[in-house]
Amino acid sequence: METPESKLVEQLKAIAGEEAVFVDEPMSAHTTFRVGGPADVLVMPRTADEACRTVSLVREIGCTLYIMGRGSNLLVADAGLRGVVVQIASNLSDISVGEGGVVVAEAGASNSKIAAMARDAGLAGYEFAAGIPGSVGGAAIMNAGAYDGEFKDVAIEVTCLDSQGAIVKLAPDQAEWGYRTSAIDRLGLIVLSVKLQLHPGDPSAIQARMDDLASRRQSKQPLDKPSAGSTFKRPPGLFAGKLIQDAGMQGYQVGGAQVSTKHAGFVVNVGGATAADVLQVIQDVQATVLEQQGVMLQPEVRMWGFE
Repeated sequence: METPESKLVEQLKAIAGEEAVFVDEPMSAHTTFRVGGPADVLVMPRTADEACRTVSLVREIGCTLYIMGRGSNLLVADAGLRGVVVQIASNLSDISVGEGGVVVAEAGASNSKIAAMARDAGLAGYEFAAGIPGSVGGAAIMNAGAYDGEFKDVAIEVTCLDSQGAIVKLAPDQAEWGYRTSAIDRLGLIVLSVKLQLHPGDPSAIQARMDDLASRRQSKQPLDKPSAGSTFKRPPGLFAGKLIQDAGMQGYQVGGAQVSTKHAGFVVNVGGATAADVLQVIQDVQATVLEQQGVMLQPEVRMWGFE
């Protein structure tokens, strides 16, 4: 007997193809934390049209919908996710370089690949993002930034899918980018592609800048262990890492999750961590810093499935 769940899976396969739909897919394989239980269904659409049709179908039947990129800023509960996860990553990641220094990239394109293609084309301005893990879609949503550069500095247009299934194009003033926030996020829009305005530069000088930033990251950040990047948002006028360090929480560990001994602003998976371990470390750090420093740290990491 066909169940509603099996019918949905078949409908999704009809849209995105057999090889793009996964049932009971472990989210630990799709997050940089390397933790997370199974999603009921995970879909990897190959085109913007497939993504739109997939989202429309899931919304139409009233199933819970999750949209993710490369899983670099995400903590998924050990129990997994009930519903459909649509992953826009390497499957939807074309990048093209046009005239006048304009780069167009699909939402699943990695920031590092965009920076490398821009360098090869003699275009500067995206070097700051070369070491930011994850997709440009995530960068657009969170206004990703590093080393005095932010996504909003170079973005001139973001194409999104709204809650009604319509394609909308946002100019910078409509995107309302701020520190790790945007109207894209607040409105629940799904990023399909971005348009960036870069400027001419010497490829060797661009590479030198990227090498310098990579070296600085390597020396300060725990890039050798699974994590979701910087765990907490920067409090106004302060630094999360220093607050955590001053509170004596650097090196604090629950199970396989630890406040990095290299950079206190990172919670890392030192081996065999569960999502519950990671969450406990985050909560304990928040409580201790609040008690000792009077500051409530806000997680930068998205958390799914903990309700």
